[in-house]
Amino acid sequence: MSELHYLIVEHDGGWAYKVGDVFSETFGDHDTALAAAKDAAERQRLAGETRGISYETADGQWHEEVADGGDRPETEVDDVTPRK
Repeated sequence: MSELHYLIVEHDGGWAYKVGDVFSETFGDHDTALAAAKDAAERQRLAGETRGISYETADGQWHEEVADGGDRPETEVDDVTPRK
């Protein structure tokens, strides 16, 4: 099972959460960004439906497989920001 870390960071004059190299929208304050990260992390853990999916790879090949809706990542919100 994979694990996703949501990191709270300063970004574009405000605050955001970051997963890997991807930033969320910018929020006006730290607490709002933290709440948004917690919400996103919780929703990421929710199971979905098992469905067939089709996708094309970079080499132009089409693939079909079954995506298990119960195969969800573990999530963690990391808030290492020093608090005043």
